[in-house]
Amino acid sequence: MVRSRARLPASDRLPRLPGKGETERAPPPRTMAAFAAFVGLSRPTVSRFFNDPASLRETTRRRIALAVEASGFQPNLLAANLVRRRSNIVGIIIPDPVDPFYTALTRRVQAIASEAGFHAFVLSSDGDRTEEARAVGTLAAMSVAGIIVAPLGGSEGGGALERMQTDIPIVYVDSPPARPAAFVGTDNRASFALMVDHLCDTGTPPRFLAMPAVNANAASRAEAYDAAMRARGFEPILLPLPNARDWDFERVGFEASAAWIAAGGVAGATVLCANDRLAFGALAAAWQAGVRVGRAEACDLRIAGHDDHPLSRYACPPLTTVAQDYDEIAGRAMAILLRRLAEEAPAAAGGEDLVLLGARVVARESA
Repeated sequence: MVRSRARLPASDRLPRLPGKGETERAPPPRTMAAFAAFVGLSRPTVSRFFNDPASLRETTRRRIALAVEASGFQPNLLAANLVRRRSNIVGIIIPDPVDPFYTALTRRVQAIASEAGFHAFVLSSDGDRTEEARAVGTLAAMSVAGIIVAPLGGSEGGGALERMQTDIPIVYVDSPPARPAAFVGTDNRASFALMVDHLCDTGTPPRFLAMPAVNANAASRAEAYDAAMRARGFEPILLPLPNARDWDFERVGFEASAAWIAAGGVAGATVLCANDRLAFGALAAAWQAGVRVGRAEACDLRIAGHDDHPLSRYACPPLTTVAQDYDEIAGRAMAILLRRLAEEAPAAAGGEDLVLLGARVVARESA
């Protein structure tokens, strides 16, 4: 009895490579373009399989996986960079090397780059736009393959990045650039709406302690707070900020909160800070003034933040905040960068490369 073989669906059938002793019909694919032709799919689709397989449908992933098994094809991003006279280095530019948010982000980017065969080289702008432009120049001189950057914005560093992204892939994280480009970060409007709703549902509507204008997040988060308060039918109230334009957020939070507490009117109030580091300063100012912070009835003031800083759970009291997924931000940014390297597509991103991630409220004892 002869058993019949089940036929694969048409979508899973692939061109057959010649077996031993057979007349060679075509050489096995050695380039991404040749492999895409072998599979019968577009080159960008095939590139996405190697860099971000979750973005493809299951049937497409299965078809490409079968083609990899049949052909033995493996992409060589490093060889492609050599053809383009690029190194196997991925540049990372961050504004504050001691901030745990950027430390966690950098570590994840470095791990993913290493797995893909790249070295990650980290530079800091130290919150200075001139230094940011200098960092871009340094990476250009190194012929880096691509860049992940948490930008400051402004004409100097921002202009240098815009000029460079016509030659190599650049993906922005945390703070969006002024012009359309590949970006991965938290949806500030959605995350502040979540926190404002939580605070209004559990106590008094919050006042807002904003960030100094060090990057685009400062304005974005203030606007998000404003919109969330008006959506609830409340008038937004901003605490006055000291004259500062640096990354010493704890000092800014302390000075702004100390001045507000000294002016009176604290009892029963709620303060929402634009980030957790501001909230740490606010907590210290309240402690120094003898103001009890927390959500218990005996407390005088509630304080909340944003970002879920690694130390927020160890503050006194533990800080209510909005959690961002550092690993997902880094992972999505690197998936975009590696895909563009495979596609040789350095140009500014379209809408498909704008990734705004959700967030969640982490309710602790401070609010």
